[in-house]
Amino acid sequence: MKIGIPKEIQENETRVALIPQSVKKLTQKGIEVLVEGGAGIAALFSDKDYTDAGAKIIRDAKTIYSSSDLIVKIHKPEFSEVDLMKEGLALISFLQSSINLDTIKKLAQRKISAFSLDSIPRITRAQSMDVLSSMSTVSGYKAVLIASDSLPKFFPMLMTAAGTIPPAKIFVIGAGVAGLQAIATARRLGGVVEAFDTRRAVKEQIESLGARFVALDLGKEETEGEGGYAKQVSKELHERELELISRHVKKTDVVITTAQVPGKKAPILITEQMVKEMQPGSVIVDLAADQGGNCELTEPGKKIVVNNVTICGYLNLPGTMPNHASQMFSKNIESIIAHIVKENQINFDINDEINKGALITHQGAILQENIKHLMVGVH
Repeated sequence: MKIGIPKEIQENETRVALIPQSVKKLTQKGIEVLVEGGAGIAALFSDKDYTDAGAKIIRDAKTIYSSSDLIVKIHKPEFSEVDLMKEGLALISFLQSSINLDTIKKLAQRKISAFSLDSIPRITRAQSMDVLSSMSTVSGYKAVLIASDSLPKFFPMLMTAAGTIPPAKIFVIGAGVAGLQAIATARRLGGVVEAFDTRRAVKEQIESLGARFVALDLGKEETEGEGGYAKQVSKELHERELELISRHVKKTDVVITTAQVPGKKAPILITEQMVKEMQPGSVIVDLAADQGGNCELTEPGKKIVVNNVTICGYLNLPGTMPNHASQMFSKNIESIIAHIVKENQINFDINDEINKGALITHQGAILQENIKHLMVGVH
């Protein structure tokens, strides 16, 4: 059996899907691993590191795609990459199926068994495969470093001969993995942290990290969706949510937003008017920028200043810490490979709960009913 690791072709991507440590474990089991030359260099893993781990370095992507039984990559394949794939191979990557329907259709036509990392169900058995949580950990940490670098103030309280400097006030919106990591990191830097989330269940987690939970009366509305993710709320609740957020951002130095709804555009939680009312020098780090942003003024991929407020809409924060991000990603991939490869053969049990959620295409068919429904009209 052959597993292929092509070099990521997305602009500014520095991570690699499998690191040499993971490759060594696979080759020791008799699995052949093909790595495109230079695939790990940006993440500080040389071609020699891979050959020492038992991999073969291949100089062109075409050979990897045409020779491998399983391809592991971070980003969804471009059409040019799908065209190179051996018909019937298996693919593990982030596919974001509901917004990349043309890619899914092409994968099905090529009879690719496509396993999507963003569709792995949130169940105990799949925790070791949860790439989303791993990458959110990196994003939440880095968001606070970006904020502290952009803020014209100290984070901690300082008592100096020149007087006492009060600590920075940080407001985190959304307490998923990224939000909780942001809270923990901001607290380590000495900031005073408040956090808001529509899910009642996260109150204890927020407070355990030393932050104050900002509560909103939800009434009887259910705000937690499948897998523990936040779900889209009603118009009335959203309006009350905005009122609460507006009151808090006015007195905050740093706002970190993390609110995303899987498969949908990120909800607007900070309006242009709120930005106008923020204190001069304040910073917003929008971790939902890749889904449009939680701030109305966010420009994905850019850092801008509006009314003396800095808005950071950087994309792919895990790619700014490629060494440890790749290490975490690779460990998750190890678990997925152990799940789908039995006796050095790929075996997708379509009745398995993990595969039911994450296997998008298989043997020429699209397996997910919601994706089939969205496919109507896709040419």
